[in-house]
Amino acid sequence: MNLINEWTRKLRYHPYEKWGKDYRDQLNKTVNQSIWRLDYHIQPVTGLLNDPNGFTFFNGKWHLFYQFYPFGPVHGLKSWFHLTSANLVDWKEEGIRLLPDSLYDSHGVYSGSALAIDDQLLLAYTGNVRNADWERSTYQLGAYMDKKHQINKVETPLVSGPPKGYTTNFRDPQVIFYQDHYLMIIGAQTTEEKGEILLYKSKDLKDWQFLGPLNFTQQSLGFMVECPNLIFIDQQAVLIFCPQGLGKNELSYQNIYPNTYVIGQSFDERNRTIEHTSPIHNLDSGFDLYATQAFNAPDGRALSISWIGLPELSYPTDQEGWAHCLSIVKELKIKDGQLLQQPVAEQKNLRYKKTALLGDIQNIQNLMANNETNRYELNLNLQEDSRGSLYLFADSDNSHYLALHFDAVHGKIELDRKQLRYPLNKDFGQTRDVTLENHQSIDLQIFADQSVCEIFVNQGRYVFTTRVFPETHDTEIFLAGTTGAYTGDFWILRSAR
Repeated sequence: MNLINEWTRKLRYHPYEKWGKDYRDQLNKTVNQSIWRLDYHIQPVTGLLNDPNGFTFFNGKWHLFYQFYPFGPVHGLKSWFHLTSANLVDWKEEGIRLLPDSLYDSHGVYSGSALAIDDQLLLAYTGNVRNADWERSTYQLGAYMDKKHQINKVETPLVSGPPKGYTTNFRDPQVIFYQDHYLMIIGAQTTEEKGEILLYKSKDLKDWQFLGPLNFTQQSLGFMVECPNLIFIDQQAVLIFCPQGLGKNELSYQNIYPNTYVIGQSFDERNRTIEHTSPIHNLDSGFDLYATQAFNAPDGRALSISWIGLPELSYPTDQEGWAHCLSIVKELKIKDGQLLQQPVAEQKNLRYKKTALLGDIQNIQNLMANNETNRYELNLNLQEDSRGSLYLFADSDNSHYLALHFDAVHGKIELDRKQLRYPLNKDFGQTRDVTLENHQSIDLQIFADQSVCEIFVNQGRYVFTTRVFPETHDTEIFLAGTTGAYTGDFWILRSAR
């Protein structure tokens, strides 16, 4: 049986139980034959993964869900897939937990959050419903999961629809406990097609009072805001969100939609205001990161995880019956008014074979001769007079690669994927760059995993996230340049499968 190439609306919304075993078996076989399957990033079993949902700590474990369509690499009838972990690195697949099987989510279980309430986990999510004319209704819904992962949906919506003046583009609730009550933060669109973030309040998680839009910037937020998350770091408010249609005069970005943040000195609930906020910043400087979910963990850390993929774009694995993955988990910190994103300390659990690196940057050299796999962590410190390029996922003659060009003298770094073997979404540009301080050394921490690369610059001051689709033998790492020296470590990582 062949996989589906033309996805009609009818097929996308075909009930789960009516998909035949032969098709599902063929899909599994095709996906498992992919050379681009990942070894330590979260990926869909089959089909499409997009937004991370319900990231939290409950009953002694880390819990995470992702928005899931099992039957193909397209957006169809969505559910939530559940994973658990003891260490934020090794994730156990628990299966589908939220299905589109009720009156209020019949056409899709959309994104949301989770919050531990005594011995249960509240799952807050958006239910999507379509009528015969394909007109949308959206509801903010709740469900409770017990310690045995059994789920009971709340029978009536937490919020039964958008308030007056807003469209049904009203989704992605984050529920947090704040002072002595609960807040719900929701992405929304006005009837004038302006993006906003809305705030609700409840004492009992049942009756929700609409407070109004959240005030935090004078800048336009495009035509819609998705995936808002409010967290607190060192008593400062951090708002992470995805403004769709944001003007390039408001923020310099090249991706189809950016993932952004602001930092405020404080949060004033009474006036629905994040006070003294920074300008809007890009959360990621690369090509393929979106829909970040963050929360304040019980151990005091602020943690985040993101979708590595973007709406409305295509990738080579679409032809293999699967699409997208999630980032590694990051710890968020604030330093000198800027958000730092760093791999969680537990990421070191994957290290198992180390090679120390030391040398001068001159001509071109194979940094790790005979490297056999794109499953590694590469840490490099480049001296303050260094200029050159680092080539990753390269073939033996360095004609296909992912390049990182650096100039510590002038404080420049650029990620360049013009020479990838399989070009990606060229309409949105093939380079991304950031500006650093002049005449300062550059620290790089790079995580490669078969078809994804995450690059942390200067202890997470900037992060570049990108997909890359090499052939199996494209595993070389070259370093070339004219001046400078480097030190570092290369770690082969174990698989988390």
